[in-house]
Amino acid sequence: MEVNQYLEMFIEESKEHLQACSEHLLELEKNPEDLAIVGEIFRSAHTLKGMSATMGFEDLADLTHKMENVLDAIRNEKIHVSPEILDVVFESVDHLEEMVMDIANGGDGKRDVSSTVAQLKRIELGEEAIPEVVATIEAPSAPAVASVLEYDSFEETVISQSAEQGFNAYEISVKLREDCLLKAARVFMVFEILEKDGDVIKSSPSVEKLEDEQFDQQFHVAFVTKESAEDMQKKIMKVSEVEEVNVATIDQKQFSEKEFQVNEEVAATTTAQVEVVDKAAATPENNTPAAKSAKTATPAKADKSHAPVGNKTIRVNIERLDILMNLFEELVIDRGRLQSIATEVNHGELNETVERMSRVMGDLQTIILTMRMVPVETVFNRFPKMIRQLSRDLNKKINLEIIGAETELDRTVIDEIGDPLVHLIRNSVDHGIENPTARRAKGKPEEGTVVLRAYHSGNYVFIEIEDDGAGINRDKVLAKAISKGVVTQEQSYSMSDKQINELILASGFSTADVISDVSGRGVGLDVVKTTIESLGGNISIESTQDVGSIFSIQLPLTLSIISVMLVEIEKEIYAIPLSSIIETSIIRSSEIMNAHNQKVIDFRGKVVPLVFLEEIFEVPRKEQQDDEFHSVVIVRKGEKLAGLVVDSFIGQQEIVLKSLGNYLTNIFAISGATILGNGKVALIVDCNALIK
Repeated sequence: MEVNQYLEMFIEESKEHLQACSEHLLELEKNPEDLAIVGEIFRSAHTLKGMSATMGFEDLADLTHKMENVLDAIRNEKIHVSPEILDVVFESVDHLEEMVMDIANGGDGKRDVSSTVAQLKRIELGEEAIPEVVATIEAPSAPAVASVLEYDSFEETVISQSAEQGFNAYEISVKLREDCLLKAARVFMVFEILEKDGDVIKSSPSVEKLEDEQFDQQFHVAFVTKESAEDMQKKIMKVSEVEEVNVATIDQKQFSEKEFQVNEEVAATTTAQVEVVDKAAATPENNTPAAKSAKTATPAKADKSHAPVGNKTIRVNIERLDILMNLFEELVIDRGRLQSIATEVNHGELNETVERMSRVMGDLQTIILTMRMVPVETVFNRFPKMIRQLSRDLNKKINLEIIGAETELDRTVIDEIGDPLVHLIRNSVDHGIENPTARRAKGKPEEGTVVLRAYHSGNYVFIEIEDDGAGINRDKVLAKAISKGVVTQEQSYSMSDKQINELILASGFSTADVISDVSGRGVGLDVVKTTIESLGGNISIESTQDVGSIFSIQLPLTLSIISVMLVEIEKEIYAIPLSSIIETSIIRSSEIMNAHNQKVIDFRGKVVPLVFLEEIFEVPRKEQQDDEFHSVVIVRKGEKLAGLVVDSFIGQQEIVLKSLGNYLTNIFAISGATILGNGKVALIVDCNALIK
């Protein structure tokens, strides 16, 4: 089989299954007696094992198989959940994630996991004496087991009333050989056998998925019959390419714990169906219990009118969305060109057509940008497991709360924001949250809380990391900053608490007394700041000593199409992002003052430095200008302001951000370029680089 075409799908689905494993393991740690959670983890692991084996990644399949054996023993109550067992399973999931990432990067997914495999085997063999709970070919009967399938009230009622009339209710697990080529055909043959002897109540995966071969090698069926478990197993094993059949009696005690409130119509239907079951069993030629109504359980004959509505989504490669965005960006440029031509020609019908096209393109732009939006949950979901490990490494008790995980961001921003958030959370856990003894001494609960919060505000997404830890020690930060030469003693006297807090974002700054694997090496937070600013965002810090800290990150929704103000300097056009602009102003030359060899103005009581763009970009002047008035764009970076001096304002426009290519990298204060409606190129000003 040619597997390369399926590799991308395998990687994406593997990540989803591993993420599901991690989330359910964290739930299991809190509720170790909940075997339903174990069943969810087992299903994810089982699917991953089958996918890996099919794709030829044997190391991945083998480790998953060993982990699956331990999970199977837990859900069948051979062994009980303990922190030590969970540690090994977590370690296995970590290895699996690393293997999948290696495959995604072009590797073969091989990794030395012998120690973890040995631990899994020891756990599995620890309770080896407990007998198997499923029927084998030698077993005369099938003991009751906890259900793999989940039943609704109607299905539970059918099973219960069937049992009262002398029928056996089984869960049958059928595993096809891994080299099976016609899975749907084998499933149909199994269902044909079942229909001759009883009634199929439920299947997992659903009938539609079995029909379309959307399942791994294994499927499960809930079945009511007069036949014995041994006979049913022997019959199904006769089907070609069936590797394994397990028949287990459904444990109906679990149904008695629930209250069934079935209305009269459903109850009547149930009774009628059970009566048909009885008649059908007495008359074999009638085929099955509830026979002809149960024909819907046969994949080839499924009644599509009652089929559940499928998921109306498809997977699309992000590269295709990038191509779509690039094509649309070209349309945006042409739209600007058409609008410019229409203004010059001033033809009624042309103006009307261009206006309508602009509206349609606006809707199209919204749809395309929405398609690229991804919930920040894709980044957030890695942190619960990370917090668990950090709390163990640091001997701290930490509770992570995630709020607003459904908030959406552009995929390009999502890809970049993961590492900065890891740095910030590790910093909060290591430097922020105190150990239990210190927290008790301060009158705090032993368990510290880290809140990860995301929300929309205007054209921005805000992500906040809040902790109830020690906060930032103002005096310690200042002393370190002065000793490192980040600020002078004189400057420190006039600094606000917010400015002092943000000193920890300086390059090489660290107040850690001991260098650890978690943080304190003097790297990290300056990288966080640089990365966030490169995305057009900013970071701010609020902190109160012994109360806690809040790190707030502001990010633009998208990076591809932005709103700018076009300005002119000696016939050259520049674009300044609106997200950085506070306001525009016209000032007199007499209002410009000098301070520390820097020209400044008084802007609403604040001293704001002026930046003359003609000097920064070395714009040649045909003749020296000595205007009485200057056009100034007031921009900001966090709390800092600057005034960009230009010749004139042209107006606001939506433009497409284009990179300068491989030959023009690291151009000071220029983040990209765009093509305007008149065909000219405008450079986009990087305001963050101009504000010191």
